Amino acid sequence: MTDSYLYAAARTPFGRFSGALAGVRPDDLAALAVTGALAKTPGLDPAEIGDVVWGNANGAGEDNRNVGRMAVLLAGLPTSVPATTVNRLCGSSLDAAIMASRAIETGDASIVLTGGVESMTRAPWVLPKPAKGFPAGDMTAVSTTLGWRLVNARMPKEWTVSLGEANEQLADRFKVSRERQDAFAARSHNLADEAWNAGFYDDLVIPVTVDAKGATLDRDEGIRPGSTAEKLAGLKPVFRPDGVITAGNASPLSDGACAVLLGSGDAAQRIGADPLARIAGRGLSALDPQLFGYAPVEAADKALRRAGIDWSDVAAVELNEAFAVQSLACVDAWGVDPDLVNAKGGAIALGHPLGASGGRLLATLAHRLRESGERWGVAAICIGVGQALAVVLENVTGGTR
Repeated sequence: MTDSYLYAAARTPFGRFSGALAGVRPDDLAALAVTGALAKTPGLDPAEIGDVVWGNANGAGEDNRNVGRMAVLLAGLPTSVPATTVNRLCGSSLDAAIMASRAIETGDASIVLTGGVESMTRAPWVLPKPAKGFPAGDMTAVSTTLGWRLVNARMPKEWTVSLGEANEQLADRFKVSRERQDAFAARSHNLADEAWNAGFYDDLVIPVTVDAKGATLDRDEGIRPGSTAEKLAGLKPVFRPDGVITAGNASPLSDGACAVLLGSGDAAQRIGADPLARIAGRGLSALDPQLFGYAPVEAADKALRRAGIDWSDVAAVELNEAFAVQSLACVDAWGVDPDLVNAKGGAIALGHPLGASGGRLLATLAHRLRESGERWGVAAICIGVGQALAVVLENVTGGTR
């Protein structure tokens, strides 16, 4: 067994639903992320890449089922580079990195490119096939953008509530107030804006040309500088008339892609770069589908145990902000200092393109640890239908403490 390391990462800016990236196909977004990550390791011969493991939560449209392979071809990599696409919904690209790290540690590959993509704007509508030709009745087109669709009647109703209703139930269960949620969301926007202004994302985000005239998107589109809890308090609840979840304290529908290059320690010379972080622990968990927002609690605890550390050692946390309420419930359960969580902004501000978010978390965490010089960090993400994933990173850039 050998260790696996994170060497480089790049992502596109994350665009709003029907925003600047609406005209860009998901396979093109994926190819841009691939070329962006490999541009950081110009000494690497792409033919040395043993596999590409890519995340995508849709796959029903231009993703073309195996969008990982499409990205390899569109990015101009040798046709000898294989690729697969994995779907663990919101956790897809973190799952891709976990799978790649296992392949490296067991010796099945020494260099693996991972990542993920989602264009929620361009997700198609689908029609179920009729049992026989020429049905007499109408057919309803179903959106594949987000959430349950074409639900099996055998599924218990409590499992198949909307994502928003599931998180209203979390707010009830853990007594997380609307005020706390709005304050958390405002913090996300303001920290994201500060991080962009300070140049933190300059090394991580690659501009995307969005039209024939050469216009580009070079910054995450959903950030609202100057957000306050007071402003967010004016928004109406979305899922219950008397509820606590609004468009302001939940992550938005988004478009974007992210790529992360992993390799063994022995691969450093071929990659032409030193690693940033070691994959030190992995964890996954599952529970009742409607409680999915709380699943990161166990996943992160498992990852820490496998890394041989505990929360007192952790200096940075990247937790996907699907909803403010589930993020707060997880942070409360861990007992971790809230200031360590999403210090460069989170998905409420940056966006949450489902298949790309796990890779974003991992890349941001590695760069936060490099910036601070601290040693240990955790990336965690909740996943619809009651799952979660987490990864522990160890900073190996020197000067760790």
